[in-house]
Amino acid sequence: MLNMGGPSTVEETHDFLKNLFMDGDLIPLPFQRFLAPIIARRRTPKIEQQYADIGGGSPILHYTQLQGDGMAQLLDELHPETAPHKAYVAFRYARPLTEVAARQMKEDGVKRAIAFTQYPQYSCSTTGSSLNELYRKRNDGDLAGIDWSVIDRWGTHSGFIEAVAQNIETALSKFPADKRAETVLLFSAHSLPMSVVNRGDPYVLEVSASVAAVMQRLGYSNPYRLVWQSQVGPSAWMGMQTSEALKGLARLGKKQVVLVPIAFTSDHIETLYELDLEYAKEAREHGIEVHRAASLNDSPVFIRALADIAAEHLRDCAAGKGPTSIQLGLRCPGCTNETCGQQKAWFKRSGR
Repeated sequence: MLNMGGPSTVEETHDFLKNLFMDGDLIPLPFQRFLAPIIARRRTPKIEQQYADIGGGSPILHYTQLQGDGMAQLLDELHPETAPHKAYVAFRYARPLTEVAARQMKEDGVKRAIAFTQYPQYSCSTTGSSLNELYRKRNDGDLAGIDWSVIDRWGTHSGFIEAVAQNIETALSKFPADKRAETVLLFSAHSLPMSVVNRGDPYVLEVSASVAAVMQRLGYSNPYRLVWQSQVGPSAWMGMQTSEALKGLARLGKKQVVLVPIAFTSDHIETLYELDLEYAKEAREHGIEVHRAASLNDSPVFIRALADIAAEHLRDCAAGKGPTSIQLGLRCPGCTNETCGQQKAWFKRSGR
């Protein structure tokens, strides 16, 4: 289960930020080896305080393990041909890092594995970065000899859409029934630098498709917009930003908003601090009553969706449809990262 991860304790924040800013797939920087540690060191006190404000660390590892264990249990029933199944967590920037997951897999004697992204929508900066890391470590002793396949995107899967829609309906129910239809649904996703968007990264398109599918499931019951959060640094990023959208809605006289995390599978700092503390406070200051749709966390509907996605993938592999999707084989038209091309070709050959 591939994801960005987050520091489980406040003390792990610096290492998390250093790993994050060192990743050129996520945040391309000039002189990255030298600038990344400096930026991480400068940002650490502020981000440490944010993690302290949400309870002392990120819960993303807790929920990812919970989701993975639940998925594996269901998968034993849905696809007994490949049972028993076990979920391993491989975070990109926090423990357990890829090498830790690899060590556990070797100890367990794993010979067949699925690289299952926990980003519903694909981006070279997120899923692509995790797959590149697996590719770079492919010949390490702990990963050698494993037959790989990839689940690289699933942002319109019916189970995922249903889980998100149910959480929106719960949030909407907190508003008076006679005014519920006036509530604006503000879907918020982690932004991307425009340099990544402009080279042809599919993330914006795929997040938009998720939003459209959720609204179709809801019968287009409310006005809605897709906005973007978590911009870092002075360069241009995808907009508009969630904070600015809330100000604009207040100016337009909108008084009720549901914030919807559409690109996250569990609570972490972007939901618990940015959405719940920072943006919700700003919204209230502008006279907006705001509620957030809950993250997927321990949703049984979502966990079943993960199991269904994995079972369908295993059936497709058994039917000879290949270890990767057609989409994974296409590089961004503006891609200049040779590792991406090598990684895609390697996984297409079943990771060998």
